[in-house]
Amino acid sequence: MRVIVAGATGTIGRPLVELLVAAGHEVVGVTRRPDAVRPTWSGAIVADVLDRTALLAAAQGIRADAVIHELTAIDGLPLRHRDLDATNRLRVQGTSNLLGLAEAVGARRMVTRSFLAGYGLVDHGTMPIAEGAPFGVPGSASPQARPIIEALKAAERLTRATLGIDGINLRYGLFYGPESLRAMAPRLRRRALPVPRSGGGVHSYVAVRDAAAATVAALERGDANAAYNVCDDRPVAWNDFFDAAARAVGAPRPLRVPSWFFRPTPYVADFLATSIPMSNARAKARLGWAPTAPTTEEGLRLAARSVS
Repeated sequence: MRVIVAGATGTIGRPLVELLVAAGHEVVGVTRRPDAVRPTWSGAIVADVLDRTALLAAAQGIRADAVIHELTAIDGLPLRHRDLDATNRLRVQGTSNLLGLAEAVGARRMVTRSFLAGYGLVDHGTMPIAEGAPFGVPGSASPQARPIIEALKAAERLTRATLGIDGINLRYGLFYGPESLRAMAPRLRRRALPVPRSGGGVHSYVAVRDAAAATVAALERGDANAAYNVCDDRPVAWNDFFDAAARAVGAPRPLRVPSWFFRPTPYVADFLATSIPMSNARAKARLGWAPTAPTTEEGLRLAARSVS
């Protein structure tokens, strides 16, 4: 297939492009900067996805079979809900514009990046959540979290609702990989990444390269208008994840601090106070995909091989 990838230079976009090319697909990357065009791309659309007119003008003469939306405006770990404002715009306006692009280039398939927070930043308990659970329902989530949940809901609804486009939504777990571990390693070694004494919430994670592989599988085999949880096999508590990250880079155990320590970072505090464990059974059964890192412990050890 000829595939347009928005977010081709991002954290998941880079391994995704690599896997798409390895699978025999042609990639047309979307970027705002001409100097970001990669030699592995067969073409490029140089435009701001939030500028619909410029996006469609830059795509004139291009034909493609599918569009993949991997755009966010996230740089590192968001600390406050407002840090997601630009990403919320990409999830709503960006998704709408990319669907317009898909129609313009003749694409019949769209894969959109979604996220576990769409199940609601509330405590879901210990039973892994399947895709049939309510999504995009804020419930008792904080007022600050509601725009994030609503944006995820809107992105999924838009992806499903466009006539002539087979829309697929991928609800990724929390990402990690060599890049994020490399950024964390110095702080872990200084014990400058404290964790709550309570243990924190239990969430699903996924190694970035496994997420990219699931995206290729969804492009090739995903059912129209379906959603898939993309995560590893074992949800873990916040503390367990950071303990494993410390072990992976040979750092001491992170400091334990009281929960009030995280009040200045309310988005992080939401994750510490909630649990969103997901089931990946549908993705395994329908996409023929399985994570190469079935647990964060294994995935972090693999990631550490690239961290000096």
